[in-house]
Amino acid sequence: MKEKVVLAYSGGLDTTAIIPWLKENYNYDVICVCIDCGQGEELDGLEERAKACGAAKLYIEDVVDEFCDDFIVPCVQANAIYENKYLLGTSMARPVITKRLVEIARKEGAVAICHGATGKGNDQIRFELGIKSLAPDIKVIAPWRNDLWTLQSREDEIEYCKQHGINLTFSPDSSYSRDRNIWHISHEGLELEDPSLEPNYDHLLVLSTTPEKAPDEPEYATMTFEAGVPKSVNGKEMKVSDIIRTLNQLGGKHGIGIVDIVENRVVGMKSRGVYETPGGTILMEAHQQLEELVLDRDTTAVKKDLANRLSQVVYEGKWFTPLCESIIAFVKTTQKYVTGEVKFKLYKGTITKAGTTSPYSLYNESIASFTTGDMYDHHDAEGFINLFGLSCKVRAMKMLEVESNKK
Repeated sequence: MKEKVVLAYSGGLDTTAIIPWLKENYNYDVICVCIDCGQGEELDGLEERAKACGAAKLYIEDVVDEFCDDFIVPCVQANAIYENKYLLGTSMARPVITKRLVEIARKEGAVAICHGATGKGNDQIRFELGIKSLAPDIKVIAPWRNDLWTLQSREDEIEYCKQHGINLTFSPDSSYSRDRNIWHISHEGLELEDPSLEPNYDHLLVLSTTPEKAPDEPEYATMTFEAGVPKSVNGKEMKVSDIIRTLNQLGGKHGIGIVDIVENRVVGMKSRGVYETPGGTILMEAHQQLEELVLDRDTTAVKKDLANRLSQVVYEGKWFTPLCESIIAFVKTTQKYVTGEVKFKLYKGTITKAGTTSPYSLYNESIASFTTGDMYDHHDAEGFINLFGLSCKVRAMKMLEVESNKK
């Protein structure tokens, strides 16, 4: 019997051409595995395509709920945002994909896992660090870094498939490079490769409309959370995946969550892309809105530092590490009392607070009010300021003394 390789299969031209390439160069039986993270219609016709290209078997694995519950929610709770803009849509999906690839490789007794990520991108790192962490004994094949891979363009790949008796409907025409799941869709290529050019949003957008074309009337919405986990939208309780789908529709309608960013890739280069994350942007904002009421100052400060660290860890593909596990564990403890309702207004690309309530709110009107109450005496501030500013005063006195001695 031939040895087996598990191929992370998207159904696109690259991974389609890889099927005959693996058979020709390694004589493996190719087990295609497509991980459904919410790509939608992109999965249509995959089985016929994979079999036509010579795959021995195709798995289509629905991991949408696992992706939302076990990967998206911890990052939302942490407020993990890479370089202040990127909500980690692709980065969060890679570990759940890798986890399932390894599970199927074990099930099939495969000796290798193959991915179609290029040698310039972040995904090669994310897939391979995940495989190393979960299955260090399984070989990794990355065709784009392999000397046996001589295909350098879409035209080359289409011709290669034809030579192997595979006639495909793929067009050699240039288009954006996209990655889609339930959380977001990313766009790279074409005019985006020149940072001096404005994105062609009329041609580019998939999930959203531009703020200029959004409705002229604002729309109010409410959400509830229990222990940091979203539970309902506009009074209707739903599982997390359905909440994200609902928020995607709301956000897309109002032009929410369109980000144009030049980011720093792990491999050292800068890349420019446009991300659409309509529902995720609303969910992140709503969660932060509730945390403002509930978390104390010191916890908020530490959590902010760890959010930045977690965003880097996830972006770099280090999900299955002690550090990632430890940060997520800390974040989870901070969510114990993040329960309540948030209301917000959506209007032409903006999200505006419209009221927040929580049974665990630390906001005390009798203290915060300008009116003096029993719990706060304005006179107490004088002694506090004297002690809090003592080091500033001591240093200033010393500087005066030094300057005086120079005269």
